Amino acid sequence: MPLAVLRLYPDGVTGLWRSAWRAPSAVPPPPRRVWRDWGLLALVAVLAVVESIFRTDLPQPLLALIVLLAVLPTVLWRRTRPLLMLVVAMVPLGLLLPESTLYSSLFVMVLVYAVFRWGAGRDLVIGSALLVASLGLTVVRGGGLDDLIGGFALLLTVVLLGIAFRYRAGSRQRTLERIRMREREHLARDLHDTVAHHVSAIAIRAQAGLAVASVDPRAAQDALGVIEAEAARTLSEMRSMVRVLRQGDTAELAPNPRLRDIEQLAGTRPGGATVAVAVTGDDGSVPPPVAAAVFRLAQESVTNALRHARQVGRVDVVVAADEEGVRVSVTNDGDVAASPMPGFGIIGMKERASLLGGSCEAGPVAGGGWVVIAVLPRVGWAP
Repeated sequence: MPLAVLRLYPDGVTGLWRSAWRAPSAVPPPPRRVWRDWGLLALVAVLAVVESIFRTDLPQPLLALIVLLAVLPTVLWRRTRPLLMLVVAMVPLGLLLPESTLYSSLFVMVLVYAVFRWGAGRDLVIGSALLVASLGLTVVRGGGLDDLIGGFALLLTVVLLGIAFRYRAGSRQRTLERIRMREREHLARDLHDTVAHHVSAIAIRAQAGLAVASVDPRAAQDALGVIEAEAARTLSEMRSMVRVLRQGDTAELAPNPRLRDIEQLAGTRPGGATVAVAVTGDDGSVPPPVAAAVFRLAQESVTNALRHARQVGRVDVVVAADEEGVRVSVTNDGDVAASPMPGFGIIGMKERASLLGGSCEAGPVAGGGWVVIAVLPRVGWAP
């Protein structure tokens, strides 16, 4: 056994199997049922009926058809109960003689895929044993070497496909979690900078009060001393917290971006694209965390438009603030390649907006182009 495997599993093969047995189910959780499942069920049922009518080499075509139709509904629950559905389908079909088996029974490969795509560790272990037993049954029934090799190759292909898509989905889920954690870190950093500035002002005012408190009662000096001590302690604790969040970076105080800073995004880029910015309703009263989040959303949207869209000529950034909150819209006129999943940048923007109680949506524009619209409320951030 390789040294690396021995380090991970000191108990050898026993530890390896124990770890596989305890492995959790695939993430994210599978959908319970989709319309394609009903389509698959209907297709296989029709093929089975046609096959049982026109095949002349089946000694008991009616029995084979009844057994197949009885186990066919297992495809509807294959994601939520993968191992159970595989057992329910394979046992009755395995009792039939090879010459009585319909070709349509190959739908079982869909159940095999589901076990290795969605099942927990114990499902994978038991399912592997069941598949090995089915190959052994083929040999016992007198199947030739070509049948054994063909069956093994088919099962191996389906199993590897299930494992590959399982790993791909798990990798994407882990990437999404890292993006969410990064957005939380960025938001915590912005909140720290905002509150730290206020606390610094408190500390400065307390020090000034102490400087002139000699003419005031002693109680005033004591109160100012408490204010200074508490402000300094709070600032120190917040710096320590953010230092951990930033993974070792020093927590320097820096002013947060404001709504007016979004105008810095305007201009002509090297590729010829023009970025136009319009900010309305900015009276300086938008809470700093909200203003910083709007700036980050606008900045990320412009960056995504210039980086991912094709043939971009213009990007329009429109920010409107009112008593309820702030609405930001970023529209570009470029061609965007169709994608079944949102990009990680969009997911990060949605996470940031959600953390502040707002919303962020992105999608194509009728007639061409792409738009990102985010709405952030003032509620909970009023000074």
